[in-house]
Amino acid sequence: MGGYLMQLQNFSVNDGEGIRTIIFMAGCPLRCAWCANPEGQTCQNTMTHWAETDEVLQKLRKQEIFYRYSDGGVTFSGGEATAQPQFLAELTDALYDDGISLALETCGQFDFDTLRPVLQKMDLIFMDLKHPDTEAHRRFTGVGNETILQNLQKTAALGVPLVVRIPVIAGVNADDATLQKVFGFIRQNCPGAGLELLPYHRYGEAKYDKLGLPRPSAAFAAPTKAQLARWEEMAVAQYGIQVVSYK
Repeated sequence: MGGYLMQLQNFSVNDGEGIRTIIFMAGCPLRCAWCANPEGQTCQNTMTHWAETDEVLQKLRKQEIFYRYSDGGVTFSGGEATAQPQFLAELTDALYDDGISLALETCGQFDFDTLRPVLQKMDLIFMDLKHPDTEAHRRFTGVGNETILQNLQKTAALGVPLVVRIPVIAGVNADDATLQKVFGFIRQNCPGAGLELLPYHRYGEAKYDKLGLPRPSAAFAAPTKAQLARWEEMAVAQYGIQVVSYK
């Protein structure tokens, strides 16, 4: 089989340990108003392409020496990797059998029962929590957060190392009250999970021009370093959550 990709990014040192290849898979169930990879929202645009599973595996196996010597591996990203569950499962099963360390970045909007075998083969899972309020989440992403919250709980219960990622955006969730709700949810429902706060950026805006799409609202802004540091300290001191960084 196969699926739709945006790119394979070799020699990455983000999104997991060691030297990694990031597989950017196309398709996403969300429409985040600040999306940094709008070309990954669908499979039908000029910035994505079809790739056979064996073709992808051949390219990844050529990088295996770098994974071995750096304790690195492969990270599935997007778009949203779980939007192509069969393609993701094919790659996961083959790489797992090869003994390659695997990580997954996901928005959390997926069918848990379908993805459970894939999740259980991961060495690390990054899952987003963009907003704790379902109506606000729907307003900013087009989808409520009920499934995402459930999947965070279910994934935490698997025992696979989990990092909850929060894209911190002024005008969306960058305030004490909202983040305290997020931290409270993590403490209660995802014991042992790490936390990574990701400040908003505008690096992907040129892609909107290329795709003929309107750019994200100018009202969105990055928090200051001081704000991020204070929220990280709040998560640790008041909620007992471990703060991590893979960027």
